[in-house]
Amino acid sequence: MNRQLLAQALTKFILGFVLISLLLFLPAGTIFFRNGWLFIGLLFIPMLIVGIVLMLRNPYLLEKRLNAKETESKQKTVLLLSGIMFLSAFILAGLNHRFGWIVMPDWAIGASSAVFFSAYLMYAEVLRENTYLSRTVEVQKDQKVIDTGLYGIVRHPMYTSTIFLFTSAGLVLGSPVSFAVLLVYVPIIVMRIRSEEKVLAKELPGYDSYMKKVKYRLIPFIW
Repeated sequence: MNRQLLAQALTKFILGFVLISLLLFLPAGTIFFRNGWLFIGLLFIPMLIVGIVLMLRNPYLLEKRLNAKETESKQKTVLLLSGIMFLSAFILAGLNHRFGWIVMPDWAIGASSAVFFSAYLMYAEVLRENTYLSRTVEVQKDQKVIDTGLYGIVRHPMYTSTIFLFTSAGLVLGSPVSFAVLLVYVPIIVMRIRSEEKVLAKELPGYDSYMKKVKYRLIPFIW
């Protein structure tokens, strides 16, 4: 086992847990924020399981997923906008709990949690199907076009899963205000896809043909 990779993964996992906890519970003014703990459980327990599976079965993919250093200016802008969006959404969720701006019914939170968990399962399936899933826009050595499974339905199933993950997160947190902020992710990811496909069409053999074969990028019959 690669001890350096394990240490890197554990460090990022712990830092992510601490950061999100602070962003939620400090604005909430209490650790007794039920929806905050629900979100943390739904996010970090599957993340830990997926991380362990990747460490054992595909450490190279795990290493690529841990690398988030973009080189293209457009993708750096995407990361910056995404960071601002998440910071705002988490802080607003905590404030919503503290001041009781909008109280969502339990059934809505339960339904949103089911959507969030289903999206995470989809995300895990995409990781299983595509071993080239870097977090940065790049074409790797010997990379091939994946056109089976979910990739036979839409060209970017990972982004489809993250759209449902991120937009449902605000409702899991019991905050429609956060949900509204997280909707900004949709145009952000559209911008990323347009930029990414230019790189793939230029540098990845067969991607032009794949785009003609699979017409939809994110959601069948819509886009």
